[in-house]
Amino acid sequence: MKMKSFLTFALVFFAIGFASAQDDLMNELNATKAGVKQVEMAAFKGVQICNMQSTKLPVKGEIYFLVTHRFGDLQKGNENFFGLDNALTRIGGIYGVTNWLALGASRHTYNKTYELSAKIKLADQVVDGFPFTIVEFNSMDINSSLKSAIDPELKFTNRMAYTSQLLISRKFSESFSLQLTPIFVHKNLYEPEIERKDQFLMGAGGRYKISKRISFNVDYAARAAASDHDYYINPLTVGIDIETGGHVFQMVLSNSQIMNDVAYYTNTVGRSNGGGIFFGFNMYRVF
Repeated sequence: MKMKSFLTFALVFFAIGFASAQDDLMNELNATKAGVKQVEMAAFKGVQICNMQSTKLPVKGEIYFLVTHRFGDLQKGNENFFGLDNALTRIGGIYGVTNWLALGASRHTYNKTYELSAKIKLADQVVDGFPFTIVEFNSMDINSSLKSAIDPELKFTNRMAYTSQLLISRKFSESFSLQLTPIFVHKNLYEPEIERKDQFLMGAGGRYKISKRISFNVDYAARAAASDHDYYINPLTVGIDIETGGHVFQMVLSNSQIMNDVAYYTNTVGRSNGGGIFFGFNMYRVF
């Protein structure tokens, strides 16, 4: 039922954008010929909505230094000092190779994971023209915590997992933006009793600008073919963006402590009625 509601939302989203798509595309072609094509400003200020990737890329030559942090379960209270005792950290960087290609690398404390990524812009939202920004995002994880001494049959390929995502956003106004994200996840090593080797999800995220420098953000992803017996649940994160000149600071609350894309979408366990609310932040410094 949840998936049906999600698909209904997706259809409405596309219907709004494509209702006049034929005229918009013709207008875009005419505008391009006249040399007055105007690309819409970025739908999101951060390269992530909260945990989900956004359609924003660094411009050519920009370097994003990033630090993200998720504290432990808030609901455990003094037992773990409200999460401060067992935090997860990610540190890395993103480089704008061109205005349409960005490459990233980061290290996560979760499973000592190395994450490599590529973000490719396929289309821009154009004022009075094409209604969406479309970006392809791919990531590869390498789990370095696995020990060949414990498992002699361990191969290097067993350490690897992948995501492929299509990010489709629309900036409806200066204050409001939405994004849909079809997601595919593949794991070379997985637990067949509680998860699948290949998983498909439909994600959605949004941003609402509260003031000149502050916005409220949310993202969520629903797994296709999920069953009541699955151990993992759909990830949900809400957050606040704060622009402070040279960097964007994001404070978030999530049902996932994990931050790498593969595990965020497929290994979330936090349940509001059984523990698992995690506070954290994303910080991006631009050079």
